Amino acid sequence: MTWHVLGAGSLGSLWAVRLFRAGLPVQLILRDAQRLAAYCQAGALTLVENQQERHYPIPAQTAAEPQPIQRLLLACKAYDAEQAIASVATRLIPGAQVVLLQNGLGSQQAASALAPQAQGIFASSTEGAFRDGDFRVVFAGQGFTWLGIEGDSSAPQWLGELEQAGIAHAWSEQILGKLWRKLALNCAINPLTVLHDCRNGDLRAWPEEVNDLCDELVMLLQGCNQASAAEGLHDDVWRVIGATAANYSSMYQDVARHQRTEIDYLLGYACRSAATLQLTTPRLLALYERLRSHLTERGLPVT
Repeated sequence: MTWHVLGAGSLGSLWAVRLFRAGLPVQLILRDAQRLAAYCQAGALTLVENQQERHYPIPAQTAAEPQPIQRLLLACKAYDAEQAIASVATRLIPGAQVVLLQNGLGSQQAASALAPQAQGIFASSTEGAFRDGDFRVVFAGQGFTWLGIEGDSSAPQWLGELEQAGIAHAWSEQILGKLWRKLALNCAINPLTVLHDCRNGDLRAWPEEVNDLCDELVMLLQGCNQASAAEGLHDDVWRVIGATAANYSSMYQDVARHQRTEIDYLLGYACRSAATLQLTTPRLLALYERLRSHLTERGLPVT
């Protein structure tokens, strides 16, 4: 069965290349004829791994092509997910499976609602990859990907293809807990790196601010019936800060490149969830407003 990959960014390209070189059928879906022409001119996706550069001529098409889709990897940014899936919704056959590889929460549910005939599979990845050019991706660090359908313990047989492609993964019927945990980690680290204009490790200069945010995030996770995601959050946040001390967070990099952030699906989602549950989270709300003001001052969207 063909893997259709919509979203030729860092993770989408990384998945596409590894599936392709494992001998599996892969089809890139690009948003329009202009992007397809640019890809054809490039001739291939380029992967830089262990400082070695290799080219993979993966077939590509536009979203407007009529061929049906049975399995789709949606690997775009959270704020593009709805528009992306809408562009291929009529191509998704009944029972099609869509792997939703987005940061934060909210976009997966919204995208799934636009293709009710398909089965949405949520995914959360810690893999390190970034683009250093058009249709070029650098594999920066082996990570792990959780996939799942909440409450469904029956993993699909095609997970074996991920193993064949060298994509470290596991199935979880508590996938929402995995996504909430990652959201909490991002909320505790990324906005502060933007506001303090620093690398992840420099947050050790503001321990009280980090710990206060963790306190409220733990309360939020428990209020959302995600107690397991709340366990050890403080220690995990500090572990990540130490392990990625020299790195700039993804949100920091977005702002530095004057690109839209995923604020609405991370900190925004957390604050809206707290309000729905009538939880008092003044530090999260204050951080959200500070970050929105910071983005507005730089002419960047706040949703």
